Amino acid sequence: MLGRWIEYLVIRWIVSVIGMLPIEWCETFARGLAWVFADLVKFRRKVIVDNLTSVYPEMTPTEVHQTTRNMWFHLIMMGIEVVHAPRRIHDTNYLDYVTLPDQALMTKYLVDYRPLVAVTGHFGNFEVAGYLTGLLGMPSYTVARKLDNEFLDEYINTFRATHGQFIFPKNGSAGKVQEVMDGGAILTILGDQHAGTKGCWIDFLGRPAACHKAVALFTLSGNAPMLVTYCKRMKKPLHFEVGCTGIADPLDMSEELQDTRKLTQWYNDRMADAIQRDPEQYWWVHRRWKEKPVRKTSKQKKKLAA
Repeated sequence: MLGRWIEYLVIRWIVSVIGMLPIEWCETFARGLAWVFADLVKFRRKVIVDNLTSVYPEMTPTEVHQTTRNMWFHLIMMGIEVVHAPRRIHDTNYLDYVTLPDQALMTKYLVDYRPLVAVTGHFGNFEVAGYLTGLLGMPSYTVARKLDNEFLDEYINTFRATHGQFIFPKNGSAGKVQEVMDGGAILTILGDQHAGTKGCWIDFLGRPAACHKAVALFTLSGNAPMLVTYCKRMKKPLHFEVGCTGIADPLDMSEELQDTRKLTQWYNDRMADAIQRDPEQYWWVHRRWKEKPVRKTSKQKKKLAA
């Protein structure tokens, strides 16, 4: 308990310091820290290299290393921008920081009377995306696993809720999620979470991946349009492009997509579209791909049991 409390105080101190520094100074610091993680400490190096070389077999070792360093820079800047965004981006100036190539289309569904399932992945700055949605008067609800440190978990969720992003715990929140859907609100989901052996297995960036079936079922059974979105960083810090790579509307959906597995494959392909354009902004440190279980015949099962 004491260790978690100390960890919480250290994080709060770091957040305070970052908030006081100019964003340009923070960017320089982030590049240096990215070098430490990629070149010196080589944190989770094996996971990152395995992911990159499996998805991009044509990458040279130099390109893999550069992408690794760029990814760490992105992750560090993501945290820095989360701290700076509420201080700099407001409802009167957000267009100075955000480019919206699909503004008319996204607005149509964001203000629709029906519930909306906004699917994104561990790409770009999805935390800032949640802040921007709340900033514009459209609160969103997300299901996420609690942090191991309860003090940090409460602090981060309070921060999110202040700006219109509300978090439901991963376990035991089915009733609250149903209330959100019944109320016509926005449910945001990280669609690239590993769903375990009983998940819906599809192809994601050329590799088998397990997805939660509920994501597609929210749309297929709840009359909730699915919007596949992204919020990627532009070249200038604290500047973003928020866009959409696909929409699946139950009122205007092809017969092919009216199937859980096919719709799951579709939204994963749309997430991949954004990742392929800016691969350094994806969490390659994330254990997205795990081995697909081999189905055993009844004879094999009896043999194992014996």
